Amino acid sequence: MGMTDRKDELAANLAKVERRIAAACAAAGRRREEVTLIVVTKTYPAEDVRVLAELGVRHVAENRDQEAAPKAAACSDLPLTWHFVGQLQTNKVRSVIGYADHVHSVDRSRLVAALSKEAVRAGREVGCLIQVAFDAGESGRGERGGVSPEGIEELAAQVAEAPGLRLDGLMTVAPLTGAYAGRPRAAFDRLMDLSTDLRRAHPAATMVSAGMSADLEQAVAAGATHVRVGTAVLGVRPRLG
Repeated sequence: MGMTDRKDELAANLAKVERRIAAACAAAGRRREEVTLIVVTKTYPAEDVRVLAELGVRHVAENRDQEAAPKAAACSDLPLTWHFVGQLQTNKVRSVIGYADHVHSVDRSRLVAALSKEAVRAGREVGCLIQVAFDAGESGRGERGGVSPEGIEELAAQVAEAPGLRLDGLMTVAPLTGAYAGRPRAAFDRLMDLSTDLRRAHPAATMVSAGMSADLEQAVAAGATHVRVGTAVLGVRPRLG
């Protein structure tokens, strides 16, 4: 497919997603400006990111550093805000701090300490969201990362006190197992309650990152401030072989 075709395809997909977000905002009695679209560009090339930027996208997300770092470097001339949304190993933190403006997947003390150390070293302030797992079992951690609701307060206090970090809010992924499986709206409503609790202690932590291609309407209805959409904009992902 030529670049012009791809640009047309992405423009059409973006317009569709934009209509969905606008309709969801209208239905919820919210202003469209209250919801930020983050396009998840994982598995797609830097060329696509460049086209998205031309089409007015300002927020992009990645979930694996080994793919994100070279892509962010190739796109460093673009006016983009980069979000890191995947499970993050401490040995990747130095690299991630090099390009990520927001890390949505903060879920343990060791990670907070590593992010703080590298942000200070790089002379940067990085926004952190606590990832909440609604499928957290006995371990207090979710299948795809995240801390149980009971662990938010302690972790939030650590982020708020850590040099180089800013506590931005909360993130969740609709769980596949547990009490909220198949009930994204219920999970997002619960996340909003937890966000209200968090803001009593940390008024500036207003971000609520929830909802993806399949359930962005439920997230907007619940009150999410940021939706993370990949497939609906970029198409079905190529299989990584």
